[in-house]
Amino acid sequence: MSGGWQALDVHQHLWPEGFVAALAGRRDPPRLEGDQLVVAEGRFEARLESHDLATRLADLDRSQTERAVVMLQPTLGVGLLPDEERRALEDAWIEGTRELLEAAGGRLLALAPARALDGFAGAVVPAAALLDLERTAPLLDELERRRQPLFVHPGTATPPAGMPGWWAGVVDYTAELQRAYFAWLARREGRWASLRVVFAILAGGAPFQLERLGPRGVDVRSTLDPNLFLDVSSYGRRAIELCVETFGVHQLVYGSDAPVVDPRPTLDAVRGFGDSVHKMVTSDNPKRVFP
Repeated sequence: MSGGWQALDVHQHLWPEGFVAALAGRRDPPRLEGDQLVVAEGRFEARLESHDLATRLADLDRSQTERAVVMLQPTLGVGLLPDEERRALEDAWIEGTRELLEAAGGRLLALAPARALDGFAGAVVPAAALLDLERTAPLLDELERRRQPLFVHPGTATPPAGMPGWWAGVVDYTAELQRAYFAWLARREGRWASLRVVFAILAGGAPFQLERLGPRGVDVRSTLDPNLFLDVSSYGRRAIELCVETFGVHQLVYGSDAPVVDPRPTLDAVRGFGDSVHKMVTSDNPKRVFP
């Protein structure tokens, strides 16, 4: 419990044991080499202990968060693999996650990778999926029928040679989310009016660019959609404040991106706005996404 209300973290990643074993058995990315995750953008510490269910629930307790939404991150590149390899990894994650959901006693919700599945609370897609809406349309139709949300997450990235390790997270992911956000505004053409859509990492800062629409003949108010939400993960007070000035606080939801990044700075920033905003971003608004 946080401040007397139930807080929900809309953006976490959790790997069940069967999925970890499947990654460890691979020769090509994505793969595990001991505690090292090897993906297209480089090699990283996997911190496998953070994917233990008891550890994750204890982390929720420490952050005073009642529940969390977990998903398989598209940044691993699983969705780009040949069909047989993709299905094997996704099925390992899905089946293992079903077991974790049952064991977690209601404290976890899960998003299925690029599909609508019974027992899951919605679906997650890489940002590039919104650049091809006709191909993604059947999933969007089904989610809207089920009254479940779509979560738009960064996909894979291959930084230019010689760039530092932070390049993908700071440059590629944000650029990809901006493209997806504006593609959604420009091309949905009135479809999926009731579909709730959450963009990770403040849509890569896309709201900061809305003022540039005015000189190009677009009424910025026409872009404001009560079913479009921005996850604040990895950002601090200044970025969140800019989004509040554009949207108001009603479209912001708290996500931590745990265990990829340390959630404490973002959560501290949200708390710094006071109890009213804190409650809205961590509880009231997430409940509108996941009623």
